[in-house]
Amino acid sequence: MISGERFSEYRVMWVVVFFDLPVDTKKARREAALFRKNLLRDGFTMMQFSIYVRHCASSENAAVHTKRVKNLLPEYGNVVIFTLTDKQFAQMEVFSSKQQKENKSYGVQLELF
Repeated sequence: MISGERFSEYRVMWVVVFFDLPVDTKKARREAALFRKNLLRDGFTMMQFSIYVRHCASSENAAVHTKRVKNLLPEYGNVVIFTLTDKQFAQMEVFSSKQQKENKSYGVQLELF
C-alpha cells in the first residue's frame, strides 16, 4: 500500500450514531444513560445531545464499531447508525444561532506504527 493511500480522505471513515430514546420511566432513563456511556467508552464523542461521532482509520474499523453499537442497542427507542468518509464529514456545515461555526474535527485517531 502506498503511504498516501493510508490516510486518504476517502479511506478514513466516521461512524455517526443518532438516537431518540424514551426517558419516561426510571428504567428507560437508566437504559438511555447506559447507552450514552457505552458510546463514550467505545471512543465516540458527543456532537449534539443525541448525535455521537467516532473517527475510524478505515471502513473495516468502522464496521467493528458499528457492530459494537448494534450490540449496545437499548430495548426501546430509535437509533440510526451510518458511516461517511472523512471528505464527506469535512463538507458538513455547522451553525449555532445562525452563525456558521468552524467544522472542527471531533476526534483525532492516533495510530502507532
